Amino acid sequence: MRELIIGGARSGKSTLAEKRAAESGLRVIYVATAQALDGEMTHRIALHRARRPADWGLVEAPLDLAATLQKHAAPDVCLLVDCLTLWLSNLLFAGASAAQAEAGQTVDCPLFKGEVQALVDTLPQLPGKIVIVSNEVGWGVVPMVAVSRLFADEQGRLNQRVAAVSEKVTLVAAGLPLTLK
Repeated sequence: MRELIIGGARSGKSTLAEKRAAESGLRVIYVATAQALDGEMTHRIALHRARRPADWGLVEAPLDLAATLQKHAAPDVCLLVDCLTLWLSNLLFAGASAAQAEAGQTVDCPLFKGEVQALVDTLPQLPGKIVIVSNEVGWGVVPMVAVSRLFADEQGRLNQRVAAVSEKVTLVAAGLPLTLK
């Protein structure tokens, strides 16, 4: 069973995802997509680690998310992916996508397209429970710079594609969950 949990920044989506994972009764593996590239992100990662149960497993997947999920999914496992937003950002900046957007070029990055497609193709085939966290970024102003517009557009497309292959989709606002699917 796949559940996508979406919401804005600090909406409570990660807390809800952690609650769903804990209530699953399955062995939990936290799949982290964040990279500690600065002090602020290092602090955020430490806060997430501190609130997780000590018996949860941890796998880091900043780029190869589909392969990581395939490797660790099992009938007795709940994989908690936090989050697609950071994963997408990692992909855009690891390949040529961000540079192409900043240069005003058409974005054509095989790394980005291939990894997103691999994730969408892989999710329906995975055993066990998968809880996926992602930001809903399309409710704000249209970003002024090309790379930010590219990110917002691709995040919206990614959320739609993952929602389509998920059995359950929950929107979180102000810490309150609303079932969308």
